[in-house]
Amino acid sequence: MQASADIDTSETLTERQKAVLDAALRLLVEEGDNLTMTAVARRASCSKETLYKWFGDRDGLLTATVQWQASKVRVVPVDGESLDIASLTASLEGFAADWLKVISSDTSIALNRVAVGHAGSFKRKPGKDDLGAIVLENGRFALARRLKPVLLAGKQAGLLDFTDAETAFRSFFGLVARDVQIRLLLGDRLELTEAAIGGDAVRATQQFLALFGAKTGRRATDL
Repeated sequence: MQASADIDTSETLTERQKAVLDAALRLLVEEGDNLTMTAVARRASCSKETLYKWFGDRDGLLTATVQWQASKVRVVPVDGESLDIASLTASLEGFAADWLKVISSDTSIALNRVAVGHAGSFKRKPGKDDLGAIVLENGRFALARRLKPVLLAGKQAGLLDFTDAETAFRSFFGLVARDVQIRLLLGDRLELTEAAIGGDAVRATQQFLALFGAKTGRRATDL
């Protein structure tokens, strides 16, 4: 099974495969980089042959775990022809809330710590998986490819005004994340409750619309 980074992998995985990936994520939390196909097979109560059939190799398994984690950040589709500020705002707020929930989870923190270690290691052997690159491609970059169509639809509808979708996405990402992710990675025990996450999602969306809302369009604050 090779899932595309541009789609919601939760739609292409069976319940059994999801359980295996959850087992792999739990092992990453517990053991960090000491993740082997044997350990995952033992934890998930399946054979290594099954793992190789589904994911190809350790690199494929790691890629699938990142895609599975990233798929939990949903992008509510919008209709470009009937898009209004309310539906655009709801889509952005939903994305922001989901992303904050994912990056603050123990599994994402562990996964990103291992990825940073891979990216900064000079001892990684040729041919060994580069988890840093996997996380970038199937995490942050994949999320950008999924949200940019919403931003472009907002621009086409006259609700947003920007010249470059990547710059707009990075601005929104920064407003949502602030220093939360780096603090979590460094061990700060932030208490991100549902209420706090919801409030942060609303705040980031309002700030983004204040920066990129079209002058001729109605802002969310006008509703």
